[in-house]
Amino acid sequence: MMNLNTTRRSIGVRLLLGALVMSGLSIVTPSFSAETDLEIIQSYVGNWRGRGTMQNGDRPEETVVCRLEINPGNTIEKVVYHGRCSLAGATLNVAGTLAYIIDKNRFEAVMSTNTSFKGVAIGHRSGNDVRYNLRSADEEGRASNVNADFNLQNSVIALRFEITEGNGNVIIANVPFQRRG
Repeated sequence: MMNLNTTRRSIGVRLLLGALVMSGLSIVTPSFSAETDLEIIQSYVGNWRGRGTMQNGDRPEETVVCRLEINPGNTIEKVVYHGRCSLAGATLNVAGTLAYIIDKNRFEAVMSTNTSFKGVAIGHRSGNDVRYNLRSADEEGRASNVNADFNLQNSVIALRFEITEGNGNVIIANVPFQRRG
């Protein structure tokens, strides 16, 4: 038969072990999450080709053809990209970085283009999907909101972006990218 002191000691040990396990879980979970986030960023590395559609307000839908090269960055946290999309005789050149910033516990995308459009976006992950929200200004200084989703599944990047221009016009594009050797 146990005495009261043995029972208290046993309960105390169990509580201490429980506290250690719980504190260990809280330490393990963020690093596991960060590891997963870094894996998502690095999974984009490769050469990609895309063909999709763009709807610009009331105008007829147009075909968009894109090339995208994504390379490892100078740290495990980021990748660098540059690409080109063509539609209706115009070419859009893009370059920048996609990153998971461990110290800030968030995704960030930096983009510049051959147009006036450039900026930094904060990303939020849901599964393997990362959604970036960017606020920029057009040539006349009117604010534009850009939402872009990057989803990598089975060697396909599904890119969807929606731009709401300062004048209220909405541009929506869907471009699936296939990895090329």
